[in-house]
Amino acid sequence: MENSSELHAWLDEYALSHQNATNIIIHKICVPTITFTVLGFLWSIPLPKTIRQNFGHLFSHLIPMLVIGPVLTFYFRLSTKMAIAMSILLSMAFIILGIMEQKHVRIFRVSLLIFVLAWIGQFIGHDIEGKKPSFFKDLQFLAIGPLWTLASAFRALGIEY
Repeated sequence: MENSSELHAWLDEYALSHQNATNIIIHKICVPTITFTVLGFLWSIPLPKTIRQNFGHLFSHLIPMLVIGPVLTFYFRLSTKMAIAMSILLSMAFIILGIMEQKHVRIFRVSLLIFVLAWIGQFIGHDIEGKKPSFFKDLQFLAIGPLWTLASAFRALGIEY
């Protein structure tokens, strides 16, 4: 069941520590980047040999799907439109990861490097802002960050969420 007021409460609270224009720009770059790198980490987790042998590519990337499922469920509970948009974006990320894998990119290593750099960016942004990251208060804000970024895109496009 969709809960628009709960979504707005989460986004409003997240926005409290994201008021500085420089911090906002940093977050609009780093939050999606971190989200992609986390998917890259999950993508890189090898499945047990028996699953790979018996099911082949059908379940080759089961772990990212298992992790994303509950997050998308949370998103659908907050906003169907945003959850659908996030599902599309995550699908695009999976396609990119698949292409990277086909090109023999070392996804884990690349994700680790970019993850560290993006988090450094995030903490620089919060230092500029003078406020602690929201997830220090509640780890659920790690899932709200991508929605906050998406909400900004929705507003820019005039889409209600």
